[in-house]
Amino acid sequence: MSWDLKNWPIFSFLDLNYVSKIHMALVYGNFGNEALIVTKDKMVYAIGSNTSGCLGTGDTYNTLYPRRVEELCGKDIKTFAYGKGPHVLALTEDGKVYSWGHNSHCELGNISASQGLIPMLVTKNLCNEFIIDIACGSHHSLALTIEGKVYAWGENTSRQVGSSVNVNEGTPMKVNSTLTDKRVVCISCGQSSSMVVTDNGEIYSWGCNEVGQLGIGNYANHANPCKITTLIGITIEKVVCGYAHVLALSNTGVLYVWGGNYCGQLGLGMKTNICNPVQLIVQEMGRVLDIAASHYSHISIAMGERNQIFMWGECLGQSITIPMLTGLRCIHDAFARYASPNVMHQPLILHGEEETVGLIDCFKEAFNDQATSDLVIQIQEEFIYVHKTVLMIRCQYFRTIFSKTLNTNNQKKFIKHHKFSYNVYKAFLRYLYTDELDLHPENMQELLKLANTYSENQLKKQCIQKMKEGITVENVALLYSIAIENNAKELEEYCFKFALNHMTAIVQTASFANLNENMIKNFIIKAAQTGAFKT
Repeated sequence: MSWDLKNWPIFSFLDLNYVSKIHMALVYGNFGNEALIVTKDKMVYAIGSNTSGCLGTGDTYNTLYPRRVEELCGKDIKTFAYGKGPHVLALTEDGKVYSWGHNSHCELGNISASQGLIPMLVTKNLCNEFIIDIACGSHHSLALTIEGKVYAWGENTSRQVGSSVNVNEGTPMKVNSTLTDKRVVCISCGQSSSMVVTDNGEIYSWGCNEVGQLGIGNYANHANPCKITTLIGITIEKVVCGYAHVLALSNTGVLYVWGGNYCGQLGLGMKTNICNPVQLIVQEMGRVLDIAASHYSHISIAMGERNQIFMWGECLGQSITIPMLTGLRCIHDAFARYASPNVMHQPLILHGEEETVGLIDCFKEAFNDQATSDLVIQIQEEFIYVHKTVLMIRCQYFRTIFSKTLNTNNQKKFIKHHKFSYNVYKAFLRYLYTDELDLHPENMQELLKLANTYSENQLKKQCIQKMKEGITVENVALLYSIAIENNAKELEEYCFKFALNHMTAIVQTASFANLNENMIKNFIIKAAQTGAFKT
């Protein structure tokens, strides 16, 4: 969809008709000024400054408009990877690897050190292998076979291709030693380091270790892959490398970090390098669903359990040492807006032609979008970006406060609220855009109060349903009092009936003891009328 590319300036010259035909796109280069495009008919195009011939068009001419990369057209491209020269790798669905661009460190794997102006098939030692994934560091490359073996080539000054000899490797060589009997399922490259995950969830690392990015408890470079022993017993599913830091995600959604931390890219609230994995705990993030980093930068990105995007590290030139909730809808948007340079960590796959965009999808996209907002609401020290027209259509409260200024030049553009917490008010505004409740159960009571204050009956019903689903012996008396205070008769009656069925246990709870005298009196009278105290 066209808005998937809107945050990447290099695509601004493309017309919407052309954009609608794009299947995959990759932004790369030292300034984010080069891009590759794969259309739905499997044609491959390039645009940008063409540094070192990295567009693969056969020359070094820059272009603002798409030019065909003839050697890749019709090859059914699966993914791309790129280095800092830049050099570029393309992987086809049938397991073949092509390379082109910068090559002074032999990173193209074609024996020579001459730049490649057109994509060439990497055949040496790979001709009989089926490759399923590729990765690039600044000047070295990795390829993963379907059998779980790893090949490496390119610059080896820090032993990042797995050779103990300080010589660049001009052809793909299998990384053996400690990986000989291992099956690798995930590969990643830092600036001058390499990292893999095996099928049993272990991590091995080699190459540059100046700031502890290998995670092995010291700062010495290593040619042979080293097991990260402090993670033994933890099953790692994914590892990603930044320039000199690493994020690793376990099968239970736990995030571990280590390595360079001079921009706060480990998210631990300080800037000290760490040479052993440390668990990064962010309560608001919850179970981590995905992680991302790039060897080009010092930024870290994670998706929390509610599909919320968090970022930390070097963001727009600032050091963010604690994960910050962004309000963005996907990881790619975080790289587009905050990374330096603005390059993609992996190709962006656009939606298929058969998928259509509904009205709700458009509203979800618009919520908290600073670019289109005409109203800012401040809660505590946080800001929420919304649209007056949407709020007026969806909520009588906003319709009332804005109706007086709608046709004047004195329209409100900024509102402060103090009565409700940020998370609750944001969930309320998101509900107005999406009809969905995205809020932790413990905050549902406050949202019910907000719904009652604003006379939002539909929201009130949803809150009541959520609270009914979470009712327990320990909290039923509290919910009962909340129901009375907010005139929620349905919830009040539900709590009362639940209490009758668990009377002995409930009257001994702290929440029952905290009911005011009048509520306890009325509860006992009502319970007596139902025969609860008959002998």
